[in-house]
Amino acid sequence: MGIFLHQDLIEKNHGYWNQKPLLRAVYRDFYRLIASNLSNLPESKIVELGSGLGNIHEVIPSCVRTDLFLNAWIDQVENAYQLSFVDESVSDLILTDVFHHLKYPGTALKEFFRILRPGGRVIMLEPCLSALGLLVYGVFHDEPIAIMKKIQWHAPDGWSPANIDYYAAQGNASRIFLGKQFQSRLSDWQKIETKRISAIAYAASGGFSKPQLYPTPALPLIRKLENVLGLFPVLFATRLLIILEK
Repeated sequence: MGIFLHQDLIEKNHGYWNQKPLLRAVYRDFYRLIASNLSNLPESKIVELGSGLGNIHEVIPSCVRTDLFLNAWIDQVENAYQLSFVDESVSDLILTDVFHHLKYPGTALKEFFRILRPGGRVIMLEPCLSALGLLVYGVFHDEPIAIMKKIQWHAPDGWSPANIDYYAAQGNASRIFLGKQFQSRLSDWQKIETKRISAIAYAASGGFSKPQLYPTPALPLIRKLENVLGLFPVLFATRLLIILEK
C-alpha cells in the first residue's frame, strides 16, 4: 500500500472514529485488555506497531506509537521487519490488527524477539476464526481470510524490508497460534498464551466503515451477551488475544 493510499485510509478512519462513539468505547475495552496483560517489567518501554490513529494513548499514555508512515499522532516511523530499537531494549510490543498484514511472520517474530527484554511480551489482538468469526471476516470484511493459502514463514533470500507490498490474511493468527503446524517454529518463546474473545460488541459495531448494528446505549447489554457467548469460544469468538513472552 503506497503512502497516498495509506494516508487516504487513515483520514477516512479518523472521520469514522470521530463520528462513532461506540467504536471509541469498544477500542478502549481492547486497549484495557492489552494493558492488563503487560509484562510490568521495571523501567518499562512499551511500543505499539501499526498505531494507526494513535488512540492507545487514551489507556497507555507512555506507549511509543509507531507506523510505516508519519502522522501528527505517531511518535516515530518503524518497519516491523527492521526495527530501530537496540537488542533487549523493549519491555512490551503491542500489535492490534497488524500481525495478519505481515507476509513473513517468522521474519517479523525473529525481529520482535531480538528487541524484547527477557520476560518481555509481544501482545497481539487479531481476528479469530471460530464459526462466527469465519462468517464475520469471511463474508462481511473486505480483507481475505486466506485459510487455504500457504503461509510463507521467512522472507526469501535477497528480500529487503523496504520492499513491503500490501498483504492481508486474517486467518493467519488463528492458524499459527491455535493450530499445531507452527508450534515447533515458536519454540524460542518461554510462554505462549492465547485467549479467544467473543467481542460481539466490536463485530456488530460495524468497525470503521460498516454500518453500526446496535445503538450505542445498548453496549452494556451487548457486553453481558459477550460473557455468555464467551462460554462457547469455538463457536462465537471473533477476536484472538496472543501473548508471547521471551
